[in-house]
Amino acid sequence: MRPPLAALPVLLALVAGLTVFAVGSDAERGVPEAVLSSQQHIAEDGAVALQGAVDQSVTDLRAAAADFGGSTSVPADGMLTRLDRAYRKWRGTAVVDLPTGRLLASHGEAVPLGKVDLRGLPANPPPRLVRDDSGVIRLLVFATLSQGGRQELLVAFQSLKLPGISVGRNHTLNVVDRDGATLTSTGPGSGTDRAKALAGTAAREAQRKGTSDTAAAGGFDGPSGSLVGAADGNTRTAVGYAGVARGLATKQSPSSALGLTVVTTVRTERHGAGTGDLRLALLAAAVLLALAAGVTAALHMVVQRPVLRLRREARRLGSGDLTAPVHVPRFGEPARVGAALEALRRQLRGRGGPSQEAVAQPPAKGRVLPGTGKGRRRLGLRTVLVVCAFALLAWPASMLLTLGSTWPHPAAVVPRLITDDQRQRTETTADRVRRGINDGYADLAHLATVIDASRPQEAREILDRSLEQHGRYRSLYVVDGAGAILVHAGGEPRTPKRVRIRPGVMQTNTSGKEPVLAAVAARPVEGAPAGAGRRYVVGEFKVQYLVGILSRPGLGSVWLVDSAHRVIASNKGFVAFGRVSDGRLRAQLKAVRTTKGSAELLLGWRNPAVAAVAPFNEKLGVASALGWKVASIRPVFWIGLPEYEAQRRIMLVGLLGLTTGALCLGWLHLVVVRPLREIAQHAEALAAGDRRTVLYPRYHDEVGSLARSLELIRQRLPRTDAPPAPGSPDGAPTPSTSPSGPGPRS
Repeated sequence: MRPPLAALPVLLALVAGLTVFAVGSDAERGVPEAVLSSQQHIAEDGAVALQGAVDQSVTDLRAAAADFGGSTSVPADGMLTRLDRAYRKWRGTAVVDLPTGRLLASHGEAVPLGKVDLRGLPANPPPRLVRDDSGVIRLLVFATLSQGGRQELLVAFQSLKLPGISVGRNHTLNVVDRDGATLTSTGPGSGTDRAKALAGTAAREAQRKGTSDTAAAGGFDGPSGSLVGAADGNTRTAVGYAGVARGLATKQSPSSALGLTVVTTVRTERHGAGTGDLRLALLAAAVLLALAAGVTAALHMVVQRPVLRLRREARRLGSGDLTAPVHVPRFGEPARVGAALEALRRQLRGRGGPSQEAVAQPPAKGRVLPGTGKGRRRLGLRTVLVVCAFALLAWPASMLLTLGSTWPHPAAVVPRLITDDQRQRTETTADRVRRGINDGYADLAHLATVIDASRPQEAREILDRSLEQHGRYRSLYVVDGAGAILVHAGGEPRTPKRVRIRPGVMQTNTSGKEPVLAAVAARPVEGAPAGAGRRYVVGEFKVQYLVGILSRPGLGSVWLVDSAHRVIASNKGFVAFGRVSDGRLRAQLKAVRTTKGSAELLLGWRNPAVAAVAPFNEKLGVASALGWKVASIRPVFWIGLPEYEAQRRIMLVGLLGLTTGALCLGWLHLVVVRPLREIAQHAEALAAGDRRTVLYPRYHDEVGSLARSLELIRQRLPRTDAPPAPGSPDGAPTPSTSPSGPGPRS
């Protein structure tokens, strides 16, 4: 009995203290957490895009070197020409003879080979950053190949830039090296000393985190975080940084050796208004402490003290002390047990027989006791617990009512920067999906120049190697001019024959269990008439590959939809070709008819949210012809804004108060009130003449002690022929003067 009654005031006092701390303190610290986390996620998106672009370049060049290698010698000029037809991303390419270092061929701009010592390079050396004669940072990519018994080095270079990262008018994006030097930047104010200093600080912080075990926390496989710059009047600078990921332990990322860090900065107004309400916190804590004291005192007076006194009285009667009358409580089940004990005391002294009327007799000094049997039952301890529960429920209810009355309007608390960041990140995701599809088509275009369907075994090896290297395809195969499959690798083909001979990227179905996205690249057979003997390389993309691009932390629910707004992929689970679940977002999808993305703060009777839609750019690559869009939506309440954080704190203390009261009162009901009601029934039955029912204590506590004492009293009482319980169909029991003899004669 004592543990729940002791835990109730202690836990409620802790909740009151937490109320003062949570409701009374401010939830903001100059820059909202939502802005800081948003900048961190933008930097992470930039790091992922940069890593993907560099690794894709390395993979493409090494795959081309593997395809060109072999016993058949391909001229250096021919290799570079094929590369230029398939891939348009390199500014210049070259082939170098490794033993002598002699330049065999070059294409495009001059490759800065003089900045690299080509002697002693390992096989497939990692990419490197060099500064050319004009002072521009270039990315050099290498791949070794062997053909005709010669060792050659294939080299390509390109500018270092963040691919497809959308930058707002107030944002600055920088790429810095491990020493904190800025390599490339974009956005307003990117070349200022303040921006460079913040970028250097963020890069050093990323390098420090990169050596710790917490580098891969938060859904990003690399060091990332946020900083707050020094105050400048009423504005602050929010900084987000993310280092290029190290990659999986089993497959190290080629770009991780560069030691690059992406840093984003944005100037935002300082949040000067506090969100805490100390007066409300102190008032709520005082009311809760008063309720805790009142409820604890009431339970002590009505439950604990009467039960403990009954326990002493029952032990006295069980030991044979029948001199003093039983002190009968005034209320509830303790009063019923007390009246039954007094009736049993009289029976033990020989002053009364077993009868229900004996239990219902009022005690001395005119106290009125609850009756049994035909008498009117009065309120019990359950009523007391219900009243206490309602009293404790009033406090969390008032807190939640306060929460509803002070709920901030989203339009007043959500800064424009949050909606802009949602649009930028959605545009970046759409660009990554588009670039991934375009890169897949470029891979197929390269395969079409090197694969020879007349050699099935060699062609199958090339397809298998491409499946393993890229991981974006579920199946690869070569078909003839009629669409018949000549060589196949991977899963079962699902593209119709008529589509297999249409070069480009196409969505081949609009219904079914899984969307099918196919890319087709053509290669005419040399020496054959135009259109005759044509071969096509077909690749079908994995839906999981698209889902992996959509899965970005902090972006909310993201959908990839086709031109008719049917769902192709989603990061939250989806039904193929279904509708976007949020009706407000569906309306926004229909409203966006240009290539530029849009973002809105969606209101309504449901939870407000920040939503954005980003179509594919119609002028960039073959994937633009799909007409696809990326849509995202994020609930406002779970964005780290000070006003909503204060509301969550109020909700937290209200729920804690409700849980504490329900836990302690439920505990008291289970271990005291319900067993005491059973004891009261057994005590009344024993006083009414039931001598056959054995009383077993269920728990070793105060109520269990009452049961043991009643069992001792039962064993001391004379036996009767009464039925086991009062109110049975046989009527009232008939007392007898002997334990086993017949009743008295008339």
